[in-house]
Amino acid sequence: MNTPKKITSRLAIAVVLALGSLLGWAILQKDKPQATDEHGHAEHAEASGHKDDEHHGGEAGKPHADAKEHDDDEHHEAAAEAKPSKGPHGGRLFTAGGFGLEVTIFEDGVPPEFRLYTTLGGKPLPPAQTTVKLTLERLGREPQVIQFKPQGDFLRGDAEVVEPHSFKVSIEAAQGGQTHRFGYEQEEARVTMSDAQLQQAGVLLAVAGPARINSQVALLGEVRYNGDRTVQVVPRLAGMVEAVPVSAGDRVRKGQVLAVLSSPALADQRAQGLAAQKRLALARSTFEREKKLWQDKISAEQDYQQARVALQEAEIAEQNIRQKLADLNATATSGGNLTRFELRSPIEGIVTDKRITVGQSLGESEAVFTVSDLSSVWVEAPVATKDLGTIRSGMAVQVKASGFEAQAAGTITYVSALVGEQTRSGTARVVLPNPKGLWRPGLPVRVEVTSGDAEVPVAIQMDAIQSVRDWQVVFGRYGQQLEARPLELGRSDGKVVEVLSGLSAGERYAAKNSFVIKAELGKAGASHDH
Repeated sequence: MNTPKKITSRLAIAVVLALGSLLGWAILQKDKPQATDEHGHAEHAEASGHKDDEHHGGEAGKPHADAKEHDDDEHHEAAAEAKPSKGPHGGRLFTAGGFGLEVTIFEDGVPPEFRLYTTLGGKPLPPAQTTVKLTLERLGREPQVIQFKPQGDFLRGDAEVVEPHSFKVSIEAAQGGQTHRFGYEQEEARVTMSDAQLQQAGVLLAVAGPARINSQVALLGEVRYNGDRTVQVVPRLAGMVEAVPVSAGDRVRKGQVLAVLSSPALADQRAQGLAAQKRLALARSTFEREKKLWQDKISAEQDYQQARVALQEAEIAEQNIRQKLADLNATATSGGNLTRFELRSPIEGIVTDKRITVGQSLGESEAVFTVSDLSSVWVEAPVATKDLGTIRSGMAVQVKASGFEAQAAGTITYVSALVGEQTRSGTARVVLPNPKGLWRPGLPVRVEVTSGDAEVPVAIQMDAIQSVRDWQVVFGRYGQQLEARPLELGRSDGKVVEVLSGLSAGERYAAKNSFVIKAELGKAGASHDH
């Protein structure tokens, strides 16, 4: 039989169990996150599924001031850690009540810019009905405020979102008399390293600041033949090759025999030359005889004048054929082989190209040898259009070989007046003395043009620059963090380089062994997150 005391105990136990179940259910509902983030970064929404401070009396995602008196810290942490979900345009989707805001960074064919899409009750909301202000906070920078204007079905930011896209974002959206606040963070091209870790890795820090730069423009060029001292040898007579006593690379004298040909055409010209010599001799003898007869009054003056005209015609014909043979470096010999033709070098130099073999049948216009005087060479380098206003004739240059240690001083002798239709660049030429034959045609070289001294407001050491993605970067130091800062570079003297944008005077950066930080960045697997 149940006594009143036993019944009372059972009721108390039942009440405790019921209260425990209700409390557990309430805690689970309160701690349940409202959205997830597919990007895998440490980004947090200050509000997601909560209304603004006009509705709550405080910032969205933060506990009301009075709530702190009721020990609501657990609720504050749950709201702060709620992450935005992915919207239909691939951006971060934030919600507060029935209001939704999707944040995207658009960069297809345009510089990166924020584009926002709004909804109300799950349906698209005309962008003009929402006023948004977005604030970006970057390491070592003043906050950047971006305003938005309606365009099409979205709100477009009025400023470019410069790289890297690593920042804290605070959003304030006013719609329908209510103000909603959201926020998130994303990291890109950033690593954390302590001073001890930097010291152990041999990374030295420096401060960006003003410097005097012996301004230089570096051009990539190539050694070429001196076009004023290079000739192509053509036979100018068709014939068969009988001998080739020289090879490519041989040094030859002016007038030295390069090849021997057998040319029927030359035989015809030599025969004409010999005939012209015979006719000239006969005409001269006839003229002398008629002149004496006329002077002795034996023959008429008419015979004397006819003999004189015949002599003049014979002289012209002989001179004509003799000049033709001289142009071919041939003579109207009366003995030996009339078809033999010797191809000779017109200058002293080196045979740099040979396209002739014994037994080959040649045409009269085929280039069979190239002879170049390599005591001087040309160095030609393309000049980008942005540098054409700086590069001019008369400037001093240093030419440095690629692949081995060699350099020589020279002067720009020519800058092309036209810009290449395909390359969109001009050409600078340097005539370089080459007494030892060190500068060989085809050798790639670096041409450093000195354009004068200049004082620049911000400069960094050349060794600090690294390549990340398609950027030239320097790693700025902010507390315990290092972040890649894409740079726009200006003048350089090979040791320091001018910074036009990307780093400010007074900022610290990794100056030596910065490749270690690049390696750490690769290990961290920092992504380009939008």
